[in-house]
Amino acid sequence: MNWRRLWALCRKESFQIVRDPSSILIAFILPVALLFILGYAVNLDSAHIRLGLLNQDGGAAAQSLAATFHATPSFEVKPVKSRAELDAMLAHGKIRGAVIIANDFSRNWQRRSGAIQLLTDGAEPNTANFVAAYAQGVWLQWQQAEADEHGQAPAPAIKVEQRVWLNPGAESPNFLVPGTIAIVMTIVGALLSSLVVAREWERGTMEALLSTPVSRGELLLSKILPYYVLGIAAMLLCLLVAVFVMRVPFRGPLWLLWLMSSLFLANALGMGLFLSTVMRTQFDAAQAALTAGYLPALMLSGFVFEIASMPTPLQWLTRILPARYFASTLQTLFQAGVIPSLLWFNAGSLIALGAFWLGQTVRKTRRTLD
Repeated sequence: MNWRRLWALCRKESFQIVRDPSSILIAFILPVALLFILGYAVNLDSAHIRLGLLNQDGGAAAQSLAATFHATPSFEVKPVKSRAELDAMLAHGKIRGAVIIANDFSRNWQRRSGAIQLLTDGAEPNTANFVAAYAQGVWLQWQQAEADEHGQAPAPAIKVEQRVWLNPGAESPNFLVPGTIAIVMTIVGALLSSLVVAREWERGTMEALLSTPVSRGELLLSKILPYYVLGIAAMLLCLLVAVFVMRVPFRGPLWLLWLMSSLFLANALGMGLFLSTVMRTQFDAAQAALTAGYLPALMLSGFVFEIASMPTPLQWLTRILPARYFASTLQTLFQAGVIPSLLWFNAGSLIALGAFWLGQTVRKTRRTLD
């Protein structure tokens, strides 16, 4: 290993990064854009669900129940005047559910036999389940309040007090933003590094490099180190945006974040260089990086979809995805801090996968033109 030659090659690659606008765009502009898009647009919170309310009864009980629905923060209640208007709003997606209070509700409630009708929009099954659960909760809450007010039934013997650990506000950005950073780092590492060797082949500069005394190790390190620095800079940018702009708390130590990011970049850069070495054209290498890196990281890392709810074959497939372990690590460091058993397992998995990708890259890199 000639360190002077390696330094010269790293300088050459760094100048190439600075001269290439697409590298700066992917490393610094795209991460911020994805953080805002996925952190804010993808929202798993179920507050302010649009709910239609048709009250056909003017009695006191019906008015009290309607007021309870209006006071519920989970619903954005839209009063309607007729069943036809209610059906039209539900069909056009203007509301996600509807509650109908029949004209004999108050009279039946005095006989302790009142009931309401609930309609949900099955086009969005998850939202329909939320509507049904929240409406049932409002209904039970109102019944208990009415019974306590009129002394008709004793208060329940068991009182449930809910406490949310790790994410007290149950805010989905606190869960989604760390996962988004894992997706961003996959793009920065795999996509950028997938272009470097293919670019040399396309521009005819690889022949010039191979005619020099540059060894295989010096060639690979000169391609990895500049993009490693670029990846760590992108990670720092994502951290600053997440904490100071998006107000997502970070509870772990910075040195551990750097260590786990380095292990993940070894995977992303190794896979990108492997694809770049095999494909030899920038277009094919970029397409392969997006297909093999970005899409599996987005769909199978547990970032949005729970891995435990996937079919068993897909659950086994996620075990070979570095983004799964990095997303879990980031969510732990942001929300819980340090959980040694989990972090050491993720670190070990990233080391094993990183060794595989870097090993494949070394095996495929030859100092010949064939």
